[in-house]
Amino acid sequence: MLLNRRSILASALATSALAACSKTAAPPAPSGRTAIRFATDWRAEAEHGGFYQALATGEYAKRGLDVTIIQGGPAVSVPQLLAAGAIDMGIGSNSFGVMNLAAQHVPVKAVMATMQKDPQVLLAHPGAGIASIAGMKGRPMLIGDEAVTSFWPWLKAKYGFTDAMVRKYTFNSGPFIANPSAVQEGYVSSEPYTVEKQAGFKPEVFLLADNGYPGYAGMVLAADRLIASNPDAVRAFVAATAAGWLSYLHGDPRPADALIRKDNPEMGQDILDQARGKFRDYQIFESPGVPLGTMTDAKWKTFFDTASGLGVYPKTLDYKAAYSLEFLS
Repeated sequence: MLLNRRSILASALATSALAACSKTAAPPAPSGRTAIRFATDWRAEAEHGGFYQALATGEYAKRGLDVTIIQGGPAVSVPQLLAAGAIDMGIGSNSFGVMNLAAQHVPVKAVMATMQKDPQVLLAHPGAGIASIAGMKGRPMLIGDEAVTSFWPWLKAKYGFTDAMVRKYTFNSGPFIANPSAVQEGYVSSEPYTVEKQAGFKPEVFLLADNGYPGYAGMVLAADRLIASNPDAVRAFVAATAAGWLSYLHGDPRPADALIRKDNPEMGQDILDQARGKFRDYQIFESPGVPLGTMTDAKWKTFFDTASGLGVYPKTLDYKAAYSLEFLS
């Protein structure tokens, strides 16, 4: 899962955060390959599986890239590192986060979307009388800092939620489990399973994307300076990442899982295995007739029209500054 991401940071802070991250690098590459420092948005997990698979199976290397994966975590913000020049590419967690960067004129763009559906969910206790997201109004809601500038404004605008409902989610489900009236955020591929393991009950799960929540997730962000100076490297990274995700979802995931568990020893194999099943069941990465990694002007326009219509962004914002379609095959 994710934590707060702001878009401006002094270079010293970004360098310090980068030094604190764990890194998984490809084996020493022949001279001539383009080095790419790629940061994830959280500790290594199944949501990053395609990137690790592309690294482990040589998809990046065979396209002339020497990729280093920089594992995210509480002290790491991808937009901050990109803005400071400490990395070349990284994960944009959701469309709101990416659009926020465009609104603040941060020189980065989304160049592919690995997730066609945002995996964000809200969890409720079984038997709590909550049959829909609308029924959560007035309940204590455990959400992380990142939510305050992404899906929370959408929930407030659509369902009339208020800031008085917010309780800080620290990525520990204990407070949710202990309070039958509470609601908690999560990813469909993570928190529902871990709550069930910890608490012994199956939470009610409400996928925001199936309730009108717009936009992509798991986007690849590239710094404008890299797009301008080496577009071929960006195109190669996009193609290799798509191949990595197809392999991770439908092939042998063990190469990626080994690297994920090396970077994040706390990650259990059972969590990785069930997450891949959820990805397929909920069509998070793939939908009928839509190639993996796709972005379209039409879907970005739908997202922006929805968000600006709810007052999240001014209607005059140049939303197309948030992304580029030129690297998609």
